[in-house]
Amino acid sequence: MKGVVCGFTVLCMLSPASYAVELNKEFDLDMKFSLLSQYRTRGISENQNNPAVQFDGMLSSKSTGLYVGVFTASIDYGHGSPSRQELDYYAGWSIPLAKNVTLDLGQVQYTYVKESNKNTSETYASLAAYGFIFTAQYSDDFPALGKEQSTLYTWASYETEIPCGFKLMGRYGVMDYKDPFFISTDGSTRDGYHEWEVKLSRKFVGLDWAVSYVDTDLSKNECLFAVGYKDVCTAAAVFSVSKKI
Repeated sequence: MKGVVCGFTVLCMLSPASYAVELNKEFDLDMKFSLLSQYRTRGISENQNNPAVQFDGMLSSKSTGLYVGVFTASIDYGHGSPSRQELDYYAGWSIPLAKNVTLDLGQVQYTYVKESNKNTSETYASLAAYGFIFTAQYSDDFPALGKEQSTLYTWASYETEIPCGFKLMGRYGVMDYKDPFFISTDGSTRDGYHEWEVKLSRKFVGLDWAVSYVDTDLSKNECLFAVGYKDVCTAAAVFSVSKKI
């Protein structure tokens, strides 16, 4: 399945955060453990709509803005796929442009335990400003799809605080392929799809709780052709609880 979609979860930790552990005057360490009702990335389930466990850790330099990190999640693509773990490595540079404005540039390597043929890499640029995030992620490294295929994933999000300690986030993304990839019931094809998410979150008893509504504009037949199942691209509520250390 990862030949179709790649995670963007690692980008959630790129900006400096108040929960970072200060190792010394130069380095901070961010860590986050999560339990989710399912793992959705770019609108599509990575584990057949089943619960998932995730970990994200990032080491960052205060003086240079450079960072390295690792993200891992439980997955299940079905159809005899032996891989049950996604393991991603990323590195980048966080550049403050102005107050509340930051540019991130970096690279992600997506790997899959026991299925190295699905491994891919992606280059990204992300601009965060006043609660908005605008991101572009490009890859021409998709062995499972063929040497000629490439992808561009662009998305924008906005998060704001609302009454009673809640945060509200909305995100809209577009996944484009160089060549047509999705086939509908009438035989027509297209080279991309749209996906979106609305997320409500709140901190309670030291944990971060959230519920998201996630959906795509893929039909069941397009989803079946792309990832082998009809129900992993449709609308879903995703619940999660996280602990930041």
